[in-house]
Amino acid sequence: MDKPPVKMMDPTLAEMGNHLSGAMNILESGKLESEQGKERRKLSWKDIPGPLQGDGQDVVSILQLVQNLMHGDDDQQGHRMQYVGEQGHMALLGHSLAAYISVLERERLRKLTTRILSDTTLWLCRLFRYENGSAYYHEDDREGLLKVCRLVINAHYEEYATEGFTVLSSKHPVIYQSAACRPGLGQHLCSQLGLPLSSLCIVPCNTMFGSLHQMDVALLDKLIKDDRESGKVPLLLIANAGTPGAGHTDKLSRLKELCVQYNMWLHVEGVNLATLALGQISSTVTAATKCDSMTLTPGPWLGLPAVPAVTLYRHEDPALSLTAGLTSSQPVEKLRALPLWLSLQYLGHDGIVERIKHASQLSQQLLEHLKTLASIKTSDILDSEVSLLEALRMVEDELNSPVVVFRFSQDNSAPSSGGSVEGYFAGERDIIDALNRWLGEQLAQQVPLSGVDVVELEDEGTCVRFSPLMTAAALGTQENDVAALVEKLGEMIPVLCCTLRFRQDFKDEVLQQASLSYIEDLSWPGLGVVRYEPRNTDLDEDKRQQSVEKINSELLNKLMELDTDLEFSCGPEFCEETNCIFIGMATEDLDVAELVETIGSVGRDIEESGKLLENMTEVVRRGIQEAELQLQKANEEKLIEEGVLRQIPLVGSVLNWFSPVQASVKGRTFNLAEGCLDSTEPVYSIKAQMNTEASPDSPKSSTKRFPGQKLFRRHGAGSDSISDTSSISHLEESFRETAQVQVTDVEEAEVPQENPAHIPEDTASSDQRVPEGQETESVDNLR
Repeated sequence: MDKPPVKMMDPTLAEMGNHLSGAMNILESGKLESEQGKERRKLSWKDIPGPLQGDGQDVVSILQLVQNLMHGDDDQQGHRMQYVGEQGHMALLGHSLAAYISVLERERLRKLTTRILSDTTLWLCRLFRYENGSAYYHEDDREGLLKVCRLVINAHYEEYATEGFTVLSSKHPVIYQSAACRPGLGQHLCSQLGLPLSSLCIVPCNTMFGSLHQMDVALLDKLIKDDRESGKVPLLLIANAGTPGAGHTDKLSRLKELCVQYNMWLHVEGVNLATLALGQISSTVTAATKCDSMTLTPGPWLGLPAVPAVTLYRHEDPALSLTAGLTSSQPVEKLRALPLWLSLQYLGHDGIVERIKHASQLSQQLLEHLKTLASIKTSDILDSEVSLLEALRMVEDELNSPVVVFRFSQDNSAPSSGGSVEGYFAGERDIIDALNRWLGEQLAQQVPLSGVDVVELEDEGTCVRFSPLMTAAALGTQENDVAALVEKLGEMIPVLCCTLRFRQDFKDEVLQQASLSYIEDLSWPGLGVVRYEPRNTDLDEDKRQQSVEKINSELLNKLMELDTDLEFSCGPEFCEETNCIFIGMATEDLDVAELVETIGSVGRDIEESGKLLENMTEVVRRGIQEAELQLQKANEEKLIEEGVLRQIPLVGSVLNWFSPVQASVKGRTFNLAEGCLDSTEPVYSIKAQMNTEASPDSPKSSTKRFPGQKLFRRHGAGSDSISDTSSISHLEESFRETAQVQVTDVEEAEVPQENPAHIPEDTASSDQRVPEGQETESVDNLR
């Protein structure tokens, strides 16, 4: 049998594919423009913008410019464009093909766009089990819901097309939205539709039974009845199949019954709709196939860049769909589906299902590991009484949701060593939120391929969210990334527990220090915040503020130079408290008392040294004045002792020749530390000099620390806190101290033997000044 002839590819399409491949290679290479290229683009034209000067730029130069703009001023090669797979290249090629196809003749363009639109709609309806549906493709994921609202308004108000908003004045439409929907969605709809905010009704979530993120069906029923009795028209209900925060699904089957009962339109959106493509689906998500419309976002689910979102809907009147903008007679607008049409063919049914299944398995893998970790909460099931069927449904929702939300929570059942939890419940929620925020940021930084982020939930507070359906396809998340995430989480839980436990101890220690002030900052994820307060209260407010800023800044630099595992910083960028020292996370072997004592002592040393520098000018000036007075007094005493005749030049020389005078010169030294004048007699007195050498230079520290041990660690708190080298160094230090004591004893024993043999009695008591060089030689001879 002869093979069918192979058709030659259109040269234009082949060239387009090559250009796209070359462009992606340039953009993904990360090479920035050279300096020669920048100089070459600098032309002398003044009135024409730079890129438009001359005869134009070639493709490579333009792409190089795009590459430079993408990287900005960052010259690091590590910041590259996120890798786009083959399926992503097909989506990008679809945008290029859309521009090329748009220049075809009108009839051929109409047939081609109709084929692309019908194929893509059929494939999506079959994949996500939405029978007899139509599709609207849009860039903004809220645009589909907006068009659906226009469709429902035209269906309920027959004269809306001719009368406009005047028909709404007698019967106000009402749009119902769950409190767990994404923020700003209802306000956006009212703004675009020209409706007042009174037309938006926010339905609270459950407070007694079921998930805290599910819409309260009983309360919704009551709200609808009240609106109907007041003459309003219940128009549309927005439900969630995977809330933006926690990924929970509303009771869609019960909501559908209410919508049928009150003639309302049910619209569903959420990440859990992706699981409709799998073989096994939870019953709550399956009910979404009976809704009137749903919005899908296949781009992040499948890792497809720049593909549109899709709103599937069912409506029998094509004229109303055209009026609402859900369909268009313009062929060019139908080309929005082209990138998705190419990508779905490239992936195939197995590839699409495999990506969604892989993301769901990653969620289950993480959830199973989180169940085994202490102090990690993964479920918000209330402790109230629920029926067995309701409990099974809640467990089913949690196990089948591709979104995992977890939170660090203090486990008070485990006894702790070295810390206290008593009296720590004031503001505990804020502190736990701050620790969870730190936890999420650290996990995202240390395991970036996991795609975790921080989410704020109304009831639970700050949580860490893992949503692989939205991130795994783009990041390439695998099982080993989830394992690394669990490993890092296991390492951080003890740090979080110790920090939470030592916060109160740190506060108590700081309050005992008169020179330190404890700053209450519940949003700081660390041990605490402290400020050093100068002890000088004579300064005015401005000078005191400057002194506080200077001392705490220098104190922070000193603490950052210490050999410790603690992190010291000036706090977040936008922080209300200033001139403070923020202390980071703590470990199990932290010595809180030593930490606070060190902060206080270093601060006092900085304050004293600052006072010395500030008073140096005044001290020196006063010392000079005192020296002048003493010199003047010494001259007067000399004049009285020698007489007036000896002061006459010729007469004084003759008198000194016949009767010399042995006058003693009294030297003076200026002590900068004490700011006073001292006599030099002790310097030239041998006995005073030997007593000075025998006295210790500086007091020894009472705290002994092993050289291999970090600062602020309690000895014996951990098995690995002290290394073998530190023990050896400790022995060497002890040996040196013993040897020093022995040498001191020998010197003290030798002193009494030297004095009788070499020092005459009148030498030690003589006031005669000894020249500096001779005095040194005499001391050496005595020794």
